[in-house]
Amino acid sequence: MNATILSNNEKHYPVLLKEILSIISPQNGGTFIDCTFGQGGYSKSILKFSKTKVLAIDRDIDCKKIAENLERKNKKRFIFYNKKFSNIDQINCENLKIKAIIFDLGYSYTQIKDPEKGLSFENTGLLNMRMGINEFTASDVINKLEQNDLELIFKFFGDEKKSKLIAKKIVSERSRGLIDTQKLVKIINSSKKNNNKKTHNATKVFQALRIFVNKEISELVYGLIKSVKILEKNGLIVVVSFHSLEDKIIKYFFKSLSEQSKNSRYYPESVEKKKILKLETKKPIVPSKGEIAINNPSRSAKLRYAIKINNEKDFEKNFLKKFENLLEIERLSRKLWKICF
Repeated sequence: MNATILSNNEKHYPVLLKEILSIISPQNGGTFIDCTFGQGGYSKSILKFSKTKVLAIDRDIDCKKIAENLERKNKKRFIFYNKKFSNIDQINCENLKIKAIIFDLGYSYTQIKDPEKGLSFENTGLLNMRMGINEFTASDVINKLEQNDLELIFKFFGDEKKSKLIAKKIVSERSRGLIDTQKLVKIINSSKKNNNKKTHNATKVFQALRIFVNKEISELVYGLIKSVKILEKNGLIVVVSFHSLEDKIIKYFFKSLSEQSKNSRYYPESVEKKKILKLETKKPIVPSKGEIAINNPSRSAKLRYAIKINNEKDFEKNFLKKFENLLEIERLSRKLWKICF
């Protein structure tokens, strides 16, 4: 889950930048956390305002050169951390009043097209998909996990209807040798004869593998929880997502923390749980037609944001319970740890 979409090699397009700047108002100064630094689009735009400071996070070490250049130009105003954003609580923001925390969960064009990262079904060679600070590759997943495990990953992380057949064919094929990107695409194509002209047959399986390899579910879940805990009252949390599974998690998180509820309807004396977040709008903000015309991949972006209105700390139990099934699928990676290490 890293940074912003690029629609070509020459031009960088931070998605929904105008809308985000309007929400976080950097012209009034403040300290901001950019949780998905990537190509630095949001950070650079925020730092154009003289009274701002940015703490940036990205797990992809390839972002470091861009970050170092920004550090030289903005001494004492910009700090980069090569970390997962689920470890946002480990960065040094003591005595800093964080005005806004920003997440952009998309992948950049350069990341998608990088053959070493192996994110795209258009690449050749070994399956990788590691975005940084990883334990295993997509090749490990495809070539070592059991059929039932693969089926669960494809079904729940990719919403792949042919998950069972694809998993079965993978296990059969790998008995004859290592499955690489091209072989996997061939297996998927043979399993899905009714081609969808708008979406490549391999899209959902590759999405599922990327989510699993990078543990994107737990990254998002714990990134959201820790961000709200770090924010002080009136701080903002802003999230841009690109697929329905991400948006489902974000929508539920914001909704659950912005509603007042009692512990139990059977006990009138039970203490009411305070609202922690306030939603300015329930519907997501989406790119304008003009932005989509310039940067077509932005068409699937959804921006949701909330304001912290209370400093309650113990709120994550129900949220974690809601998505426990997805977190449990992620834990299948423990099998790989035993096999690979």
